[in-house]
Amino acid sequence: MEKTPELIYGLNDRPPLRETLFAALQHLLAIFVAIITPPLIISSALRFDLETTGFLISMSLFVSGIATFIQCRRFGPIGAGLLCIQGTSFSFISPIIGAGMLGMVGGRMNVEMALSYIFGACMVASVVEMAVSRLLPYTRKIITPLVSGIVVSLIGMCLIKAGINSCGGGQKAMDAGEFGSMANLGLALLVLVSIIFFNRSNNRYLRMGSIVLGLIIGCVVAFCMGMIDFSQLSGAQSLNIPTPFKYGVHFDLGTIIGLGLIYLVTAVEAFGDITANSLISGEPVEGPVFMKRAQGGILADGFNSFLAGVFNSFPNSIFAQNNGMIQLTGVASRYVGYFIAGALFILGLFPVVGQLFSLIPDSVLGGATLLMFGTVAAAGIKIVAATKIDRKAVLVMAISFSLGLSVELVPNILDKMPEIVRSIFSSGITTGGLAAIVANALIRIKD
Repeated sequence: MEKTPELIYGLNDRPPLRETLFAALQHLLAIFVAIITPPLIISSALRFDLETTGFLISMSLFVSGIATFIQCRRFGPIGAGLLCIQGTSFSFISPIIGAGMLGMVGGRMNVEMALSYIFGACMVASVVEMAVSRLLPYTRKIITPLVSGIVVSLIGMCLIKAGINSCGGGQKAMDAGEFGSMANLGLALLVLVSIIFFNRSNNRYLRMGSIVLGLIIGCVVAFCMGMIDFSQLSGAQSLNIPTPFKYGVHFDLGTIIGLGLIYLVTAVEAFGDITANSLISGEPVEGPVFMKRAQGGILADGFNSFLAGVFNSFPNSIFAQNNGMIQLTGVASRYVGYFIAGALFILGLFPVVGQLFSLIPDSVLGGATLLMFGTVAAAGIKIVAATKIDRKAVLVMAISFSLGLSVELVPNILDKMPEIVRSIFSSGITTGGLAAIVANALIRIKD
């Protein structure tokens, strides 16, 4: 297909090395923080040590490199064959933290047990997304834009709790009796205001790098306050050797069901991202060629998440922000993706990279994530607003939000329920998402 006038390099063009590296660097700046943030949040919530946190960050980068290469290169039916960048998904954070709590034994966190439950559930549930890729026309009738918007909104709303906990200093500050101190809240506010300041700039590079710049400012101030200790890096080994199933695997039915629901919604989001990517890249957005790309991209999305579990990382998804980067640079060449994948792969092999980012104080991270999670909730509201809000839609939203947020705000409401019920419905995302699917399918209103 011919390039659109806005494109400098089309899908199968090979830009000169200098321009390829420049385009790849811009994509990396847009996604790097988003890739490392989920493992940082999960590790903080589950009180993992510095070494484990650093390893999880490294594996997130490593797996994102492999996943991006598979999406761009396409192997048989797996992959979209577009400049699709994959990274660790925010959508799974809440149920993953819930799964990790299964590793709490006698008031102490058993790290290996916690991660074995997490990775076991992530691998099994990823089959849902792979199955959706084969049944794409039918699943889109079940997960409508209304349902998708409700679930995305719930993901953002439920994650805001994790974000505000980080702003207060996280679990370490709670243990030390410093949670919500002026130092922690001040740092979080500084980062939040810095990101907003840069994001509203007319300079597109400042706007694209707003989160990175906000975190840098926060880290510099935190270092001056003595909250970052680089001496902890002295014991870092020189190279990470990715070890499949390093922590073993355990399975919990409730966690698998919860994650499976999010994989279902992620598949629909991936379809939207692939559609937008195809459109921007001057490729067809309907017909057999497009459907092959969409099915291959969603299949890769699920397969890469399974692969992430094997290599001790968290579920991956296609990053929507890179579609905007293609528009900005005018470079849609999938060969740029190979360089992005290579950079992520190599960064994941060096433990010092993961451990360096593990030193970021929770309050600094909280200032950024609070805004990011609010953006996720707003994106869900935007999806809902684009649909027809009739009486049925209002009822579906009312049921979904009330049930989903109730178990998040009052978790002990399920204390008298059987263990299997508590396990399945303890997550507001799962409860609200299932309620949205059932209510949307069953409610009938005659106007």
